[in-house]
Amino acid sequence: MFGLFKTKSEKEMLQKQYEKLMNEAHALSTSNRRMSDQKVFEAEEVMKKLEKLN
Repeated sequence: MFGLFKTKSEKEMLQKQYEKLMNEAHALSTSNRRMSDQKVFEAEEVMKKLEKLN
C-alpha cells in the first residue's frame, strides 16, 4: 500500500521501454520488416542509455 505512490526510477522506466520496443519489433517482424528494424534500432538506443546508468 505504501508503494502505491512510489515513482519508478529511470532505470526501471528504460527497461520497460526496451521491453515494449522489442515486443513491438517481434510483432512487426512478420508483417513489416522495415518497421521491425526501426523498433530494434530504437531498442538498442534505449539499451545504450541503460548501460550508461550502470
